Amino acid sequence: MKQRQAQAGAATRAVALLATLTLATLLAGCGREDDGHADHDEGKAKAVAGGHAEEGQDKEGRAEGGHEEGEGALKLSAEEAARAGIQVEEMRVQPLADTLIVTATIQPDQERLAHVGARVEGRITAVPARLGDLVKQGQTLARLDSVAVGEAHAALTQAQAELGIAEADLKRAQALVADEIIARKDFLRAQAERDKAAAARRAAADRLRLLGGSPAASDEAVSAFAVTAPFAGTIIERKATVGELATPSDALFSVADLARVWILADLPEAALAKVREGAQATVSVPAYPGESFKGRVAHIGAGVDKDSRTVAARIEVANADRRLKPGMFATARIEVAGDKREAIALPDAAIVLLEGQPTVFVFEHEAYEARQVEPGERLDGRTVLKSGVTAGEQVVTAGAYALKARKLKSQLGHGH
Repeated sequence: MKQRQAQAGAATRAVALLATLTLATLLAGCGREDDGHADHDEGKAKAVAGGHAEEGQDKEGRAEGGHEEGEGALKLSAEEAARAGIQVEEMRVQPLADTLIVTATIQPDQERLAHVGARVEGRITAVPARLGDLVKQGQTLARLDSVAVGEAHAALTQAQAELGIAEADLKRAQALVADEIIARKDFLRAQAERDKAAAARRAAADRLRLLGGSPAASDEAVSAFAVTAPFAGTIIERKATVGELATPSDALFSVADLARVWILADLPEAALAKVREGAQATVSVPAYPGESFKGRVAHIGAGVDKDSRTVAARIEVANADRRLKPGMFATARIEVAGDKREAIALPDAAIVLLEGQPTVFVFEHEAYEARQVEPGERLDGRTVLKSGVTAGEQVVTAGAYALKARKLKSQLGHGH
């Protein structure tokens, strides 16, 4: 009995000791957890504080390094701006005339256009001229062989021979009348025959020249003649083929002086009251995007097309470099009569796409700030702005793409 009580007491003491140890362990764990949370919070606070310090230091570093000041501005040194080709222009309000925009086509100047053909029927033997060639006045375009030219050459040869005989008879008559061997009427008759032969010779030479033949041609080429360019220009059409028979009714070549071209447009009937001959016009073509060509309205038609209710108009444009080609489609912007409006316009190259939005770079506070704008119509290489920039602000007009590249690079560096 006593032995069982002793064992029960030992078990009770063991349980109490185990409970005490468990409680101590739990209390120690809570203490370490609290210390861990405290350490974590302290580390986090230090990290945040350190992050702000580094961010401030980074911003300051960028400001001192000359690349970025603030979140949206780029700061460049004078040397960097010069290397990037950056140019700045102060925006000013400019008077802009109202314009009428019409579609048009380019045609050769009809006053400097020639359809060249053979003057007489003949067989084409050679075609040295090619489509698109620049030719000089009198340059041979094609050579032909013609029976009519051969006959004209033969008639000239006969007329020259008869003239020689008549001149010899006249000289003999002059000598005889001086010696009073023949009557004066015989001398006058010989003189008349000489004049008649000279006239026949001139007529034969003129006929040969009109047919295109040459009096100095050799026996092998007496029937040959050339089709030549009437003036300096460009061959815009060629129909001549070696071996074919050409007739005066067929045009073998079309030669045009493209130093000046016509822009043919149709004016709406409602706009006739505003458009005047002599009005300034600007022409653009899809082949040269971003470029424009100056011209003027040279003629406005006298009648209205009954179907389209439009009036034909002609705009003349200088084309010394031959860049405008006949047949091109064009857009003509014609200044119309009326009060001029005022707006801000800047070069087309000043506007770039940044994040899909039209953007310009404004220079202020010694930095370049990207600013979204709302562009309007384009006039002579400049774009009218509806909003985004005010008069007096400095806008980058050259080098905007270099600033765009720096802007994108800085955004990538920040993980944007």
